[in-house]
Amino acid sequence: MSASETHPAHRHMDRLAAEGIDVVRVTYPDLIGSDRARDVLLDHLPSACDHGLAFCRAVYHTSPQGDVVPVAGGLDAGLPDICVRPDLDTLTALPWEPGVASCLGDVTDPATGRPAPESPRDLLRTVLDRCAQHGLHPVIGPELEYFLCEPAPGTPTGWRRYDEAAGVVYTAGLRADGDNHLLRTLRQLRELGIGVTNGNHEFDGGQFEINLTHTDAMDAADRSFRFKSAIKELARKEGRLATFMAKPFNDAGGSGFHLHLSCVTDAGDGTEEGGSAGGGGANAFDDPSAPYGLSAAARHAVAGVLAHAPALTALANPTVNSFKRFGPDTLAPWLVDWGLDNRSALVRIPPERGPGARLEVRLGDASANPYLMIAGTIAAALLGVLAGEEPPAPLEGYGYDTARSALLPQNLPAALDALEADTALADVLGKEFTASYLTYKRDEVARFQRHVTDWEFTEYAFHL
Repeated sequence: MSASETHPAHRHMDRLAAEGIDVVRVTYPDLIGSDRARDVLLDHLPSACDHGLAFCRAVYHTSPQGDVVPVAGGLDAGLPDICVRPDLDTLTALPWEPGVASCLGDVTDPATGRPAPESPRDLLRTVLDRCAQHGLHPVIGPELEYFLCEPAPGTPTGWRRYDEAAGVVYTAGLRADGDNHLLRTLRQLRELGIGVTNGNHEFDGGQFEINLTHTDAMDAADRSFRFKSAIKELARKEGRLATFMAKPFNDAGGSGFHLHLSCVTDAGDGTEEGGSAGGGGANAFDDPSAPYGLSAAARHAVAGVLAHAPALTALANPTVNSFKRFGPDTLAPWLVDWGLDNRSALVRIPPERGPGARLEVRLGDASANPYLMIAGTIAAALLGVLAGEEPPAPLEGYGYDTARSALLPQNLPAALDALEADTALADVLGKEFTASYLTYKRDEVARFQRHVTDWEFTEYAFHL
């Protein structure tokens, strides 16, 4: 048998060919969590695995408007390559694109053979390795919201909210979804195999929430990344726009990205609700005899998330727009607090205990890069466990009282400053990654500050 016939890719190629698939789309996340990709003809998959796919490293430094930000290792180094190799264990057919399968890619620096410093997936791997050294294996349940929009020629943005019925929070069916967007989407995502469980219309017109199963943190991040990409692709296929922007409309609320976090004490797969490990691991956050029914590790994790929340805001609320989601009565946390089954707190402890004991970290908005937000949240929790400190008394009653709790950063520059100042968190995330992220995001702030907005023209032009 020839070497080519024994290549690891051939086992997958035979199966894919039998399913009528002749193209593999190799995707990976950039710094903001958008998917970068290349379509590979099936016959060339072995070569892509052996030699990798060359991309310019500056793809990590390219803004949504196509500007290349001068991050170290990009422009200054002559725009060198990164190398992306297909992760064949993540292969799955795209239900809405006949003949195409998709897989994630692993990114390395060809000069060193090591992971690219800006690779979000590898950043999460690094954080998880640190957790494993201390016998903890994080389990994540993601909850994501988004707005669906329809073309609106002649309007300032060119888009309006789909099916703008009011007062239909937590509903399903035609009353708030006249074209059955949610049903079609749930069925397509089920076929994609990314662990989607349920969905509903959310608070505002055209807003939806779809939940994913609890699994180990890397798998949860992979599935969240693929979920966001899939939602946007499915909307484009219908001539619509699905956006995970934090707050796209002045007259509507924002979209959140909540993380349910628990830990198991061995390498169990953590697939049961709330983090009980299907492989036999015990939930490290449960202790019926401890205060609030939470183990010392859980309480220390809460303290860690709170202690590092200002820096974490830069990853969980990563855009200029993110901070327009904050404010009283928004159910978007903007104070540093925690509570028992209290949705007005930054960290909510759901009422389940035993296998379901967990933290719900409500800080993030839907624009966050899943890998970075999960990595940052886990890093903060780990630092709390290692510090061994107790959290303050839990919030009682409705929150948003600045007399009781400290404010989070209220804009992106302040959040970036908090991340730079948090040397303990930056050490876990990696100093090279943190420097690249800060440079990239500060360029975003500078471009925004130079841009004349519609609000400014409306406010000033006639009267001044």
